[in-house]
Amino acid sequence: QVQLVESGGGLVQPGGSLRLSCTFSGTIFGAYAMGWYRQAPGKERELVASITRNGGTNYANSVKGRFTISRDNAKNTVYLQMDSLKPEDTAAYYCNRAPYPSAYWGQGTQVTVSS
Repeated sequence: QVQLVESGGGLVQPGGSLRLSCTFSGTIFGAYAMGWYRQAPGKERELVASITRNGGTNYANSVKGRFTISRDNAKNTVYLQMDSLKPEDTAAYYCNRAPYPSAYWGQGTQVTVSS
């Protein structure tokens, strides 16, 4: 069964932090690099961070130095630690394979950065 379940979003003030989690199941994910994507209203979905199965990471310039991606292969879980959040980080966040996502998407988790 293919499943992606994201959690951890919420409302946070600028400068605050959140930690997102994504648990995945299905053989189409475990052997691949995974990433966090986000989509703001009226904008295209973008890849903000990715991590290989061995722990190699890559970040979009807009989040570099503020976000940290990690994964626990034993738990089939990917995390995104988001610090120094800005209003422009407001979006729905999703996980999927990276950099080429599968056709399967979870429900996402909403992150809203506002005072």
